[in-house]
Amino acid sequence: MATIVGVRFKKSCKIYFFDPAETGVKKGDAAIVETIRGVEYGDVVLGPREIEDEKLANPLKPVLRKATAKDAEKMEENKIREKEAFNICLHKIQNHELPMNLVDVEFTFDVGKIIFYFTAEGRVDFRELVKDLASVFHTRIELRQIGVRDEAKMLGGIGYCGRPICCATFLGDFAPVSIRMAKTQNLSLNPTKISGICGRLLCCLQYEDDNYIQNGENTTDNQKEQTLAPKIGSIVATPQGEGRVMGISRQDRTAEIQLAPNNVVTVDWDEIVDAVEVKDD
Repeated sequence: MATIVGVRFKKSCKIYFFDPAETGVKKGDAAIVETIRGVEYGDVVLGPREIEDEKLANPLKPVLRKATAKDAEKMEENKIREKEAFNICLHKIQNHELPMNLVDVEFTFDVGKIIFYFTAEGRVDFRELVKDLASVFHTRIELRQIGVRDEAKMLGGIGYCGRPICCATFLGDFAPVSIRMAKTQNLSLNPTKISGICGRLLCCLQYEDDNYIQNGENTTDNQKEQTLAPKIGSIVATPQGEGRVMGISRQDRTAEIQLAPNNVVTVDWDEIVDAVEVKDD
């Protein structure tokens, strides 16, 4: 067993495990830690706890110390310098006429490295740009090409639901999303309706996928007869009579059945004894 604390470097980013190393850090503290990128400042979001050694992918790096008020001031200074570095890099990109879109700039806590994040349609030869930036900042320079989902996570924005996008608020990692999820949930396959501001499939398609699977998508043929929801638009027979399926609720396992123009009833799936899909006239 190993004792760990969980540290997050940015809001909604992945939580990384570190060895508290008798520093006394606890949840809610800020800490200075050693990472593969160098010395970093982060927030402790998981207090000390034991974890099985088998669950650790890599050897733990240590927490160097609790962060002080002076460290917090340095972080604020770094943020100001990041904005300045962004403008300088943007100007250099224009001078070199490179086909790239600068997204963000990040300093390590000790300014041992500056990372410039960008998007581009293909590969970009930025070797001369790196030399140019190194001559200005006199530290290690890294240019990292990212995808459109990472760009949305860094920049943030408002989704179609009217709320801040999930990846910029609470998603630590991107889960795989497929068109099958939209089909299973009877959603429109219009790309503009099931894609996020990044242009990729909405992350929220994945949230209820397990519930749809539990309701019959991974069952045997015999089980499907008992568990699958009736299809919207199909004609079904119920104890109240024959009608058309107007809507379904997978959470409640019920269907809204239109028996007559002004008569819609809610019926449990188990009460539907027959279903034949038909097309509207």
